[in-house]
Amino acid sequence: MGKLTLTTFLTLDGVMQGPGGPDEDTGGGFDYGGWAVPYVDDGMMEFVTELFGRAGAFLLGRRTYEIFAGYWPKITDPADPVASRLNGLPKYVASATLKEPEWAGTTVLDGEQLQSEVMRVKDALDGELQVHGSGLLAQWLLARDLVDELNLLVYPVFLGTGRRLFPTGGLPTACELVASRTTPSGIAVHTYRPTGRPVFGTIG
Repeated sequence: MGKLTLTTFLTLDGVMQGPGGPDEDTGGGFDYGGWAVPYVDDGMMEFVTELFGRAGAFLLGRRTYEIFAGYWPKITDPADPVASRLNGLPKYVASATLKEPEWAGTTVLDGEQLQSEVMRVKDALDGELQVHGSGLLAQWLLARDLVDELNLLVYPVFLGTGRRLFPTGGLPTACELVASRTTPSGIAVHTYRPTGRPVFGTIG
């Protein structure tokens, strides 16, 4: 049985919107796209290579899928650690409207049966069912305790605006730290495993 992992780039104030470029996601008038780019370094790429090496399949939201599908099929180098996995492994898209995906190896999971379908796909895997970005899908999965591990890459910048991974009103969840590292540019890479509901107390 596999496990479902969520990997997200975050600012210090929790923004996940548009890390890769100015036009990636301008929803809500977001003007700060591309905030992650100045910090990309060998340490980050080392982690990404390790991460994609554990993938058994990918689960993506509609928007992230379309961004990936517009770029990664053009990267045909079999030695590329990201492209080779994305192009060669099964991809699942959570969408009620996408009917005929063009990227080879793609299956659409309809929203009405999404939870049971995600569990079925995960249980059939030996590796990880990896979610990358996919903000609305990530929040949906977290609200249902379906995420087994979170990889949070926290960048040394805060923006004051933008879509956040953890929304107000989300499901309170405690986690244990599984692994942690820092890259030369200051990206803090933390892997957490949810452990259930938080425990509260009084200091002293």
